Amino acid sequence: MLLVSAYTYYIDDSGRLERDLPRERMSDVLHSGKGLLWVDICETTEEDGWLLADVFKFHKLAIEDCVETQIHPPKIDDYDDHVFIIVHGINHASGVSDVVETAELALFVGRNYVVTNHNFPLYSVDEVRHQVETNARPMRRGPDYLTYWLIDALVDNILPTLDRMSEIAEAVEEEAITTSHPEALQAIQRLKRSVRRVHRTIMPQRELLNRLSRGEFPLIRQEFLVYFRDIYDHLVRIEDLNLNIRESADNAVTVYLSAVANRQNETMKVLSIVAAIFLPLTLLAGVYGMNFDHMPELHWRYSYYAVVGFMLAVIVGALVLFWRRGWFRPRPFPKHLSRAFSVERERLRGHVTHAARGTKKQ
Repeated sequence: MLLVSAYTYYIDDSGRLERDLPRERMSDVLHSGKGLLWVDICETTEEDGWLLADVFKFHKLAIEDCVETQIHPPKIDDYDDHVFIIVHGINHASGVSDVVETAELALFVGRNYVVTNHNFPLYSVDEVRHQVETNARPMRRGPDYLTYWLIDALVDNILPTLDRMSEIAEAVEEEAITTSHPEALQAIQRLKRSVRRVHRTIMPQRELLNRLSRGEFPLIRQEFLVYFRDIYDHLVRIEDLNLNIRESADNAVTVYLSAVANRQNETMKVLSIVAAIFLPLTLLAGVYGMNFDHMPELHWRYSYYAVVGFMLAVIVGALVLFWRRGWFRPRPFPKHLSRAFSVERERLRGHVTHAARGTKKQ
C-alpha cells in the first residue's frame, strides 16, 4: 500500500533508483541494511505516524513531534541506531503574511535510510527530490550526504528572505524620513517581529550544526564533517545579516521619531511666528479698544493711520528679524560634506614611499 502524502526513493548498491515503494518493500530494504532509502512525508497524518512506528520503529516522542502541528525548537536526539534532527527554515508556501513565517523539517537519519517530515511544502525538499529524480546524486554517497543536501538547501532558502527584509528596512527608513507616516512605524514593528523570528530559529541551529560538524555522532562520517561545517558558516553569515537588519529597524524607529519631532518643531515654529507677530498687535488693539473718555489719540485726525502704520511696522520688523535669524530659509548644507568621500593621503602609511615611486616614474 502506498502513502498518499509521502514520496519514497530507494537506490541500491548498483546505483539503480526505485520510486514509490510500498510498505512491504520498505521493510525488506530496512532489514537488508543495503542501499539507501529516503521517505519524504509532507502534511503528516495519523497513517504516516503508524508508518513511522510500525515500519521504522521510531521512538514515540519523536513521532509525536512529527505528528503534532505545533512548531518545535531545533534539536538533535541520538537514539543509538538513528539520529532525530529538527531544523527550521522559511515557510515560503504560507501565502501572504505580515511577518516571516517559519517551518520545521524533521529528519530521521539511520545507517541506510533517511526519513524527512514536514507539515508544509518546502521548496528546498522539492529541489532535492528533483535532483534525486534527475541523477540521484544526493543519494549516491550515503544518508549523511543526503542529510547535508536537505539541510543545506533549507538554510540557503533563508538568504532570499533576508535580502527582501533588508530591502524593506531601507525603504521603510527612507519613508520614515520623508513622510513620517504612522503606517511606517507599523511596518517597522512588523519587520522587527520577523527579525526576532529568524533569530529564534537561527541561534539554536548554529549549535546543532556545530555538533554535527564536530564528529559527535558516529552516523556522520568524518569525510562529510566539512560539509556540515560549511552549513554552520552559512548560519553565522545569516545571523550577521539578520543582526544588520535589526539594527536598520532600530535606526528606522529612531529616524521616524526624529522626523515626527522635527515636524512638530516646524509646526511650533510657525505658531511661534504667528504669536510673536500678533501679540503686540493684540496689545495695541486692546489699549485703544478701552472706552475711556480722556484718550487724546481718539480725537486726533490721523490717529487711525498712525495706529495702522505702527501695526504694519511691527509686522515688517518681526518678519525681518525672523528672516535674519534663518527661520524662513533652510540652513545651507556644508559643502565639504557633499563632496565625494576621500582621505587625506598624508595620513596614510606608505604615502611618502608611494609619492617617491610616482616621482621616479616621471
